[in-house]
Amino acid sequence: MKLVYITGASSGLGQALALHYYHQGWALALVARRTAEIASWAQAQGLQPERYRIYGADVSDVAAITGAGRQCIAEQGLPEVVIANAGISVGMDSAIPGDIEVLQRIYATNNIGLAATFQPFITPMNERRRGSLVGIASVAGIRGLPGHAGYCSSKAAVISYCESLRGECRPHGVRVLTIAPGYIATPLTARNRYAMPFLMQPEDFARRAYETIEAGVSFRVIPWQMGWVARLMRLLPNWLFDRLLSGRPRKHRDGE
Repeated sequence: MKLVYITGASSGLGQALALHYYHQGWALALVARRTAEIASWAQAQGLQPERYRIYGADVSDVAAITGAGRQCIAEQGLPEVVIANAGISVGMDSAIPGDIEVLQRIYATNNIGLAATFQPFITPMNERRRGSLVGIASVAGIRGLPGHAGYCSSKAAVISYCESLRGECRPHGVRVLTIAPGYIATPLTARNRYAMPFLMQPEDFARRAYETIEAGVSFRVIPWQMGWVARLMRLLPNWLFDRLLSGRPRKHRDGE
């Protein structure tokens, strides 16, 4: 039975991905800080205990998340697919001193945490000459949105990081894939105070993400409509992009 390793598995996209993989016959390695929530969810879903294990780790803690990866290999074997899904999305204002710490926390989770998630698996996968490392980015990484500098820049970094890693792993037969979701109905988007075109349900996203990973596509925006929106955003001249976003409601800052 093939094994998938998923971070951020206590809610949202992580749970949707886990459930879809389970129904496709995979064994699960589920990682999150809130292990009790994963355990309750797995029991409520009727998952067979022998087909999943839960690892408690905060991805922003390098020692903890790399340790979880090594523990997974020791207890369940080397996964076929590793999905670095854990992430946080918080608005910020660089003019406010305390928000620089918010930026630091975003990068620690969304970037350092992603790299640390992959780290224990890279050499074993390269030696096996097979495997897939999947980074969950975002359409928000295509261009910077006012009030959302931390999240946008972190997801832009995910895209570039995974592209670099793809070139490093390709000679060894290991695939590195980047998936950039648009708006998905999860706790991360529940409080957004602006329009969210082409909003998807997490179950639909999980199905399309699974198909993308199985196909070995190196980069894909889901849903495809947001891919065209992203291309348009990239092509807009700065003056027009800035004008279109002028007055747009901003992401909630930490504590708002």
